[in-house]
Amino acid sequence: MVSQNKKKIVIEATLDNLGKVNDFVEDFFKEKECSPKVRMQLEVVVEEIFTNIANYAYGDDVGQVTIEGSLEDDAAKFRLKFMDHGVPYNPLKQPEPDITTGVDERTVGGLGIFLVKKSVDDISYQHEDGQNILTIVKVI
Repeated sequence: MVSQNKKKIVIEATLDNLGKVNDFVEDFFKEKECSPKVRMQLEVVVEEIFTNIANYAYGDDVGQVTIEGSLEDDAAKFRLKFMDHGVPYNPLKQPEPDITTGVDERTVGGLGIFLVKKSVDDISYQHEDGQNILTIVKVI
């Protein structure tokens, strides 16, 4: 795994900063061809993960999130790591929603991380040194 292009942003975890996070991710693809489908999948993934951190990680307080991105393996893979010091939470441990039931019968929650997992090639979570670390990898 060789990283050619690694960048990092530290930003307040507020919904107002979602545009800055999207710009940060989009910056990786200015010189790299990437299909519209992959871009759209990444946009949904980034929005879901960042929004969850902004809404739930720090309760009523505002904390920071560090996002590290890198293009790897001759820019064939995009790795994105979200790190926060909020409440420990592993979204990968949540049960998958029953998508066979109607919207009215379905319990609230879980659909976003389900879509994230279906949209990326690898996803992992760890809690280390008081920090949530969610890493996604997308082949581009």
